Amino acid sequence: MAGQIRVMIADDSAFMRMILKDIIDSQPDMKVIAIAKDGLEAVELAVKHKPDVITMDVEMPKLNGIEALKLIMRKAPTRVIMVSSLTEEGAEITLTALEIGAVDFLPKPAGSVSMTFRQVAGQLIEKIRNAMKVDPRSLSMRRPKPRVLTIRKPAATGKIVVIGSSTGGPRSLDMVIPALPANFPAPILIVQHMPAGFTKSLAQRLDKQSNIHVKEAQEGDVVKPGWAYVAPGDYHLGAKASGRNVTLYLDKSPKINNVRPAVDFTLDKVAEIYKDKTIAVILTGMGKDGTKGAFKVKFYKGIVIAESKETCVVFGMPRSVIEEGYADYVLPAYDIPKKLVEIV
Repeated sequence: MAGQIRVMIADDSAFMRMILKDIIDSQPDMKVIAIAKDGLEAVELAVKHKPDVITMDVEMPKLNGIEALKLIMRKAPTRVIMVSSLTEEGAEITLTALEIGAVDFLPKPAGSVSMTFRQVAGQLIEKIRNAMKVDPRSLSMRRPKPRVLTIRKPAATGKIVVIGSSTGGPRSLDMVIPALPANFPAPILIVQHMPAGFTKSLAQRLDKQSNIHVKEAQEGDVVKPGWAYVAPGDYHLGAKASGRNVTLYLDKSPKINNVRPAVDFTLDKVAEIYKDKTIAVILTGMGKDGTKGAFKVKFYKGIVIAESKETCVVFGMPRSVIEEGYADYVLPAYDIPKKLVEIV
């Protein structure tokens, strides 16, 4: 029917294919138009049917989800939602998929037990609808390899950087964090909307690629220059003054903007401590998280950087900040590290 979202399913489990089809076809605004049983068939059907959205299992025969995704992004760029198990290995593979061009992912509850999948039916439907806001061409866009910047004589400036990102965030973070020099003279807090279990893999991945240290934030961490701390999934990340240090804490208070962690929470706490020495960076993502936080940063005369549309997968969070007039700089992701080095 005209106006319906045309969805393709790729999964090697007949039971999962049946459940996915049932969930998707029960929605008046979407319809399953093709079903693939393995990775090879997924590539063939994607090229043939050109669906609006594909749900792609990570583990499939003949060609796994990652290899199939690579071919699809090359031959027929499409919005792909990866369906992955909540294991450490599953998280690592999912991040690889997001780097290659998957628009989003859905963790299967209780590992990969198909029986419990209906628990996340609402999330799947929401993610399919949200995926339609993404231009598939932005997903296959080639990104410049970050060139590591240098700071000859770093001086402690007492500044802090808070980065907020959502859909497309891991790809933008890949352009920002690895380009920073090891002697970057400010701590960095990263708030990426991701469920528990995935943020640790994100931190480890960024740590391997970068000259600064990157870790998943823990209760009581003392913030140090040249270190980046990733908010753990399902916790807000706060900061408090502890004598001469600033320490981090994890918070389970209600979701803000329907997310936890929320960058608004972190910016609110950080701006109170660092005042005009706060630098907020709002990257790609759906919704308005970061806008209230940016207001707080501007109230204390700090600096706000928003990612420009050209490198965003979803120009939602940065656009909201820009439209409210809070952005001091609007830059593509690959130019943000240079500006950060300049400011600190």
